[in-house]
Amino acid sequence: MNQISIWFGHLLKLFYDMSNNYALSIILFTIVTKFILLPLTFSQMRSMNAMKTIQPKVDEINKKYKGNPQKQSEKLSQLYKENGVNPAAGCLPLLIQFPILIAMYRVVREPIKYVFLNETAYNLVDKGFFWIKSLEVPDVIAIQGINLPYILPVLSALFTYVQMQMSMSRSSSSSSSNATAEGMNKTMTYMMPLMMLIWGINLPAGLILYWATGTLVQILQQYLIGKYEYHMNFRDDDRSNKRDSQASIKKKNNR
Repeated sequence: MNQISIWFGHLLKLFYDMSNNYALSIILFTIVTKFILLPLTFSQMRSMNAMKTIQPKVDEINKKYKGNPQKQSEKLSQLYKENGVNPAAGCLPLLIQFPILIAMYRVVREPIKYVFLNETAYNLVDKGFFWIKSLEVPDVIAIQGINLPYILPVLSALFTYVQMQMSMSRSSSSSSSNATAEGMNKTMTYMMPLMMLIWGINLPAGLILYWATGTLVQILQQYLIGKYEYHMNFRDDDRSNKRDSQASIKKKNNR
């Protein structure tokens, strides 16, 4: 993990040398990281769509082999293999993000060690970001002596909520046997934004800036990928309808 933080520190320093702005270097780093992970995001979304398509068959197998877990597992594995679905693919980008988040936390927490390498250089850096005086400290507002999340944590929570709603709409199923899973997803849709507000009170604003930027980029990626998939599906359906129409006309002419 320390080595990952060192690499991130070098990359942040590169972006800082290019922009001469610490906050902007974090934003640029986040965007680059998200584009590097784009193939995984695309794979995750395709996996979610595929799982949604075969969900009725999954429910049927679960119901049919309810008393035989081994047979149930075999049938599900066969179904996944036949449809080219990997159930774990949806979790992969999230699992990869956690080491990145931890490494990023260490970099933002100790920029002298990982980014600027000496205190003199770091002291010359402008660590502000619009209303935030320093990205080293949490973005909070004190009301009657109580620290509450301010603009950046609220934006981060809002972006997280929107992103999770988009993910839910892609993975949701109308099957009643999937109600428990959907209930858990709905709970997480509210829990994750709440956690972002809590983290925003305690974590450096630089880390929350990283999360908010990354989530916003992910929202845009999911929207554009969804548009692309819709266009491709519409084109495939149109071609299929044309083939059916031509086949029908040919059959009538033969008569």
